[in-house]
Amino acid sequence: MSEMLRVESLRSGYGRIPILQGIELSVAAGEFVGLFGHNGMGKTTLMRTLAGQLRATAGSIYFRKADITAAPAHERARQGLGYIPQGREIFPRLSVEENLWMGARMAGKSWQKVEEVLETFPRLAPIRSRQAGVLSGGEQQILAIARCLCGEPSLVLLDEPTEGIQPSIIDEIADHLLQLKRAGGLTMILVEQSFDFISQLSDRILVIQKGILVREIKPSEIAEFEREFIGETVGATSA
Repeated sequence: MSEMLRVESLRSGYGRIPILQGIELSVAAGEFVGLFGHNGMGKTTLMRTLAGQLRATAGSIYFRKADITAAPAHERARQGLGYIPQGREIFPRLSVEENLWMGARMAGKSWQKVEEVLETFPRLAPIRSRQAGVLSGGEQQILAIARCLCGEPSLVLLDEPTEGIQPSIIDEIADHLLQLKRAGGLTMILVEQSFDFISQLSDRILVIQKGILVREIKPSEIAEFEREFIGETVGATSA
């Protein structure tokens, strides 16, 4: 497989507070990579830095072999790097289809792409004229994913899609993402705290600790890792 993303010695943070401490990462085209870690370890910081919302203070980011380290977020999006942030960040006063059109338009795509995505996400079609702000949390998450796909990204950064979502919608989101994975042509980095969800979708799972990728596990090893993780959490709480 060809390389979709390469990250070398990446550092980033907030003001004088360093978070990422030299990230080394390579993601192949078509690969789904999970990213797991305790809260505050740098997961969202890494995603925001890859998306261009945070400036890299050191290191390099290569997307399809092009150096995008200094590229602004909108330019990365136009090159095919899609970002679905934690909290979704949809436009609440716009309708479902207007939100989708914003995703297509910002990437230079036509209205036809909106219609194609509505066919892919049948839950959204009957509510296409409804204001996005009145949707349930699960519907908003599906809308956020659909809006990103309207830009036809080749790499999607998806940050905690199951947070605060009812189980039935989580299953629906997983089904959509698995269909996209099987169809090919899409690469993904998935930040997720649900062991079941991340193991179901990921080809491999990276563990981040204090701004460094410290471990790689296989989805088949998730049960053992979950026991370790819960033990660490309980130990830290007891201390």
